[in-house]
Amino acid sequence: MTRIYAKITYKKGMFFFLLLNRWVSKPPSCSEWLWDSILFTRKTLKIGHVCSLVFRMETYDEKTNTCGMICLKYLLLTFNLLFWLAGGVVMAVGVWTLVEKSDYISLLNSTFYSASAYILIAAGAIVVFTGIVGCCATLKEMRSLLIVYFILLLCIFLLEIVAGVLAYIQYQELDKELQHNLKETMVQKYQQSGEESITSAVDKLQQEFKCCGSNSSSDWSDSVWILTPSNERLVPDSCCKTPSHLCGRRDHPSNIYKVEGGCITKLETFILSQLQILGAVAIGIAFLQLVGMILVCCLYRSLKEESY
Repeated sequence: MTRIYAKITYKKGMFFFLLLNRWVSKPPSCSEWLWDSILFTRKTLKIGHVCSLVFRMETYDEKTNTCGMICLKYLLLTFNLLFWLAGGVVMAVGVWTLVEKSDYISLLNSTFYSASAYILIAAGAIVVFTGIVGCCATLKEMRSLLIVYFILLLCIFLLEIVAGVLAYIQYQELDKELQHNLKETMVQKYQQSGEESITSAVDKLQQEFKCCGSNSSSDWSDSVWILTPSNERLVPDSCCKTPSHLCGRRDHPSNIYKVEGGCITKLETFILSQLQILGAVAIGIAFLQLVGMILVCCLYRSLKEESY
């Protein structure tokens, strides 16, 4: 803009200097003076028109930049809101896993299931904190805070990839553990002193998944509790389709879950479905993070250009 004004002022000054020089060297007649005055006026009007156009172009560019900045800010604020909600959902899933499905944890020797729930709660809290940082960085237009926000998003994104790989590996090990330990846990610890959590977990498992035993109802024939002389049952009462006291004395298919299969396959299916839900949530959040990182880069670049 400054260069254009300087060029226009220079041309205008040169024109006036040449005109004045000609008047001094040779005084003009009345008609010549009138004609020179008309030319000077036209030249001045033309230069003024160019200046007006340049000023309008500069104003339009400023308005365009301001509009783009506002759009970026609103997009990033919308992203932060969605990201914040996603963090709340992740925390809620973690708490729900601990509260509602904690009984099943006692059936597993591995701490993977409970650890994954605590990881979800921690990850949700980090996501919520990151969303707050993002809102502050966007509203205050601080480039240093935007860099911190971008680094946090990138770290969470990388951690999600690592967690996904570890979850897949741990699921394979958990499947083997269930195959090896679930039956032994049932027959050795059910209704034993000090193993109340195991007893409650087995009863809830058999009733909720409509199953009996680990692989089949015949697993209970080896149970320490069933083999006790004072016990009159063939299977626990929780194997019955309609549970009642001493209903486990009759193991007919009309009375117990005998043909429905064992609990191990249903528990494996349940755990797999839980992991799939977690995976879907993680993929959704990862996609949001990629969009967020792109928006952060765009806003950072706009602020950098504006500062110059």
